Amino acid sequence: MKIIILGAGQVGATLAENLVGEQNEITVIDSNADTLSNIQDRLDLQVVVGTASHPDILKQAGAEDADMLIAVTNSDETNMMACQVAYSLYKTPTKIARIRSEQYLNYQAQLFKNSDVPVDHLIAPEQLVTQAIRRLIDYPGALQVVEFAEGKVSLVAVKAYYGGLLVGHALSTLKEHMPNVETRVAAIYRRGRPIRPLGTTVIEADDEVFFIAATKHIRAVMSELQKLESSYKRIMIAGGGLIGAGLAKQLEKNHNVKLIERSAKQANYLSSVLNNTLVFNGDASDQELLSEEHIEQSDVFIAVTNDDEANIMSAMLAKRMGVQKTIVLIQRGAYVDLVQGGEIDIAVSPQQATISALLTHVRRGDIVNVYSLRRGAAEAIEVIAHGDEKTSKVIGRQIKQIKLPPGTTIGAIVRKAEPLVVHSNKMIESLGHKEEVIIAHSDTVIHPNDHVIMFLVDKKYVNDVEKLFQPSAFFFG
Repeated sequence: MKIIILGAGQVGATLAENLVGEQNEITVIDSNADTLSNIQDRLDLQVVVGTASHPDILKQAGAEDADMLIAVTNSDETNMMACQVAYSLYKTPTKIARIRSEQYLNYQAQLFKNSDVPVDHLIAPEQLVTQAIRRLIDYPGALQVVEFAEGKVSLVAVKAYYGGLLVGHALSTLKEHMPNVETRVAAIYRRGRPIRPLGTTVIEADDEVFFIAATKHIRAVMSELQKLESSYKRIMIAGGGLIGAGLAKQLEKNHNVKLIERSAKQANYLSSVLNNTLVFNGDASDQELLSEEHIEQSDVFIAVTNDDEANIMSAMLAKRMGVQKTIVLIQRGAYVDLVQGGEIDIAVSPQQATISALLTHVRRGDIVNVYSLRRGAAEAIEVIAHGDEKTSKVIGRQIKQIKLPPGTTIGAIVRKAEPLVVHSNKMIESLGHKEEVIIAHSDTVIHPNDHVIMFLVDKKYVNDVEKLFQPSAFFFG
């Protein structure tokens, strides 16, 4: 696939790194020649120096025969105009833009269509991060929660602690502990390295365990791996930007929310638009302010300002003053591994959230969802199985018969059940299709149109998975 990436910042560079090894022809446009030179030194791709929305620059980058344009510069306006130029002059088939301003997002249904602003897929990082943090609040104790099949299935990462019912026991005993709950351990990371989860694998304290289950069973499975944390009630947020304000708006109905904002003007504005959130104008790393607002009684401190260092320092202070849990927004990927797991319980990366959303649209085949995990090393994907037993390498086969790439686990399948038909007074009434969540076992058979949810320990095998699920007229089993 020929892909043009506009913007060589953290998202653009990380995306290029993800795609360049997957048989894609990548060209990156940026106005900073030094940044492009650094990327070209590391990756096998083409670069063009210039303004990303200018017609001649896009033509130089190959827009005339590009399959996809991904606009992730720091300017919403540049991203939108580049999509317009690519559509009007070069008929680029797929155009993706990162849009951050609420002014545009509030009118996205009216604005973003070919007859107006031709953006095929819109990525809003702040909304993605807000959703990710909200899921962490909903599932106390989780390190990461991602959803598939419109929320019916979840993949959850938790740390196994001493005292967890399953710690010190083999995975095969999970069924004995929870006879009425189906789950599958998709991956285990021990001291930072993946180990293959087998029935005989014994869970150790501090293991990072990724498991898949129907969303309604997530809490039950978490309780097997760690002492289940109480629901979070009292939440303090540092930073009243798009993410902080969005979180407060979502959480204030059912939680006791306090928000600290450095800007007096923004604090006053938030006080007027938030109904049940206490808004303070001040510095979140002010020990006196945190003490006055009884930080030790808060369940979670969430630092989401646009300054990594301020987020880290305020969260460390809050932890030392007695807050139960700290969640920190970190822009720089190098900081995530440094801080997570100590006084910072969870580090959230907007880059990884954005990359996940972008990869969903870039992956070949009928891939519905992609999540970049473990700082981009691993991936979880949801793919639809198409074809039949003659044209597909997976349909009609048991999972143990499918040649999956190394380190790849099929965790769950979402299948549309046959419609329920009720006979009454000689009339036949169809109650429609109901989707069934099937936790995968070695003898589970893949059916046409199944949504198959997989975990890849190494994302370099994504191409192999894509090919595996693409039906071929020349495949006969």
